[in-house]
Amino acid sequence: MQDTLLIVCPHCGAANRVPQARLNEKPNCGRCKAALFDGHPAELDAAAFEAQVARSDVPVVVDFWAPWCGPCRVMAPAFAQAAKALEPGYRFAKVNTEEQPQLASRFGIRSIPTLAVFRNGREIARQAGAMDHAALVRWIQAKA
Repeated sequence: MQDTLLIVCPHCGAANRVPQARLNEKPNCGRCKAALFDGHPAELDAAAFEAQVARSDVPVVVDFWAPWCGPCRVMAPAFAQAAKALEPGYRFAKVNTEEQPQLASRFGIRSIPTLAVFRNGREIARQAGAMDHAALVRWIQAKA
């Protein structure tokens, strides 16, 4: 890994250079001063998705979900727990496929929940179906 990582703020979208050695020190955004990692998945629209996936130097774990999906709602607490456990090594994000159908279509999301891991702008892993916290953490660490 490089010495300085580019981290995109989930609040304002600004790109921040963070020394890798200081990543665990809860860095704040240089523009909006919000925490770059707050232990909660970021809700992404199409523009925020592009910024996070294309520009971030940490892997981005995306949960494609919908509010009417029972398994999605069941998995949501496990996904939030994984964010608390694995950030700042990973960015956790959620894409509501009802509000962002173009993203669901672009990535061929056929069932939800679907998890995808992106690194350097490319999808490197995908898993359909709900997982509990332990399985989710194992899967992410094995794939990313």
